[in-house]
Amino acid sequence: MQLKTINLKFLTNTKFLFTVTTLLGFTFANAQEIIEEKEAVKSVDTVNTANQRKKIDGVAAVVGDYVVLDSDLDKEIIQLQQRGVSASEMPSRCQLFGKLLEDKLYAHHAIQDSIVVNELEIRSNIDQQMSYLMEQIGSMEEILKFYNKDSEESLREEIFEINKNGKLAMEMQRKIVEDIEVTPEEVREYFNEIPEEERPIFGTELKVAQIVVIPKVSEEEKQKVIDRLREFKADVIENGASFTTKAVFYSDDVASRKDGGKYSLNKKRPQMVKEFRDVAFSLQEGEISEPFETDFGYHIIYLEKIRGQIYDVRHILLRPEITQEAIQEAKDKIELIRQRIVDGEITFADAAREMSDEKETRQDGGQLINPKTQDFNFELTKMDPELYTQIQNLKDNEISLVYQDEDRVNRIKFKILTVTDRIDEHKADFAKDYLKIKSLAEQDKQYKAIDKWLDEKILDTYIKVNGEYRDCEFSSNWLKKEE
Repeated sequence: MQLKTINLKFLTNTKFLFTVTTLLGFTFANAQEIIEEKEAVKSVDTVNTANQRKKIDGVAAVVGDYVVLDSDLDKEIIQLQQRGVSASEMPSRCQLFGKLLEDKLYAHHAIQDSIVVNELEIRSNIDQQMSYLMEQIGSMEEILKFYNKDSEESLREEIFEINKNGKLAMEMQRKIVEDIEVTPEEVREYFNEIPEEERPIFGTELKVAQIVVIPKVSEEEKQKVIDRLREFKADVIENGASFTTKAVFYSDDVASRKDGGKYSLNKKRPQMVKEFRDVAFSLQEGEISEPFETDFGYHIIYLEKIRGQIYDVRHILLRPEITQEAIQEAKDKIELIRQRIVDGEITFADAAREMSDEKETRQDGGQLINPKTQDFNFELTKMDPELYTQIQNLKDNEISLVYQDEDRVNRIKFKILTVTDRIDEHKADFAKDYLKIKSLAEQDKQYKAIDKWLDEKILDTYIKVNGEYRDCEFSSNWLKKEE
């Protein structure tokens, strides 16, 4: 049976890795050109071998203005294998084929419904995708051979079509479900229709709070990196030194360092932190900024090129050194905070509001927000492994030992944690778990809307399935058989 999957953040409950099955974020099977219907049933290419015509590739199906090639399925399988999908988890060719048909149907009707995607934004991501391919596959020659392309330019155009069609499909799916909501009565009906023995089991959930102390950077260390960035700028302007080379050798931004500090910024879509964007968009082509500060450290930016709303920039990030004295001072501070809480002189929540350096949690008394659910509850079995090891043995309101940690902004920080509430594993209860049940009910309603849309559009759209794929058993009526 073909699994239906929906490319939406909130609809991820699927057995197979169908939604994103390639290194680029969308499958290469989505890259087919829009073709005329009269071409649909022809083989794409043939060669003469020993006076016999041998089929190289053929059209497996046509959906609206799009085709699915025989080779698309082979590429899908290879890409899934490269991502580590085992043989036991590998979907069948019929399941993959059904998913490709869905993708084409979404993209086709997105165009019919005049859904517009930002092509400049799509093109701006290609450099990053090409770099990722180089890391995964190797040389450009190997990449071109793998994807049967004769030039980097043709591959880039195919990647563009892939991303564009994938984006069209995703926006079409969003449009189908964007207005779907559930009423309290619908939530109750959904819950009551679940047999008692089949009601979901919700795992143990915890609420976790933390206090963080970050070592202070001295003004002397800050000035050192500012002076060094000014030296870099002067060397480029006065001596013709390469900004790109300096970024490769000296930048502390690991993500962009290998590309010479390059980023492409879109003026219409927020990227990077505000301070970075403000400086980048204030420059002229060829200009290098003065050093400026963000939460990540100190930067200089070189504006390489402006392409409409896209700004191609390179930057160098330097992070001031943290002295051993500052590290010891921070550690002593959090040890003192912990002792005062243990001695009952102050509550954990009040200590967090007064002394924690983590602004994201400070006002909530140190309560951590679950990034997946955006509430304070963490399901034990789905918790980040590192966080789990730090709190697994804590009793309610017990204070952890001091942990040394790091994040994207801070190379070193100290923290203490506590469990503020615990809900043991239990069968779904309508009153206690209303929000979770509402989410399930809304998801179910969205799936039904997608199914209804598919059934209607399949009947309204030109679809032709060729060869062996006509023997597949689909959950959707792709062969348009009479009921």
